[in-house]
Amino acid sequence: MMHTAVGWHVELEFMEDDQHTRAAALVRLPDGTEVRAHGHATRHSVDSNQPRVGEEIAGARALNELAMQLLTKAHDEIDAASGRTSHTINV
Repeated sequence: MMHTAVGWHVELEFMEDDQHTRAAALVRLPDGTEVRAHGHATRHSVDSNQPRVGEEIAGARALNELAMQLLTKAHDEIDAASGRTSHTINV
């Protein structure tokens, strides 16, 4: 059996101010598709300003949304190839 190594590169970019962090995630798939997602975090006024924490939360939310979009894409491709509605793909 032949094994093929495939790699994906995910890009995350952040926009921040004192209260908000927004994350944008992008993955380019080997078929040329680009999947994009966004995440957001808001700092509570009593919390100290820790940009890294906002990035982690917003980034995690963007990656979670990206993962859900990839699952939907895979599900749609299975359905298109099989001509039927497939079982739900579990996370």
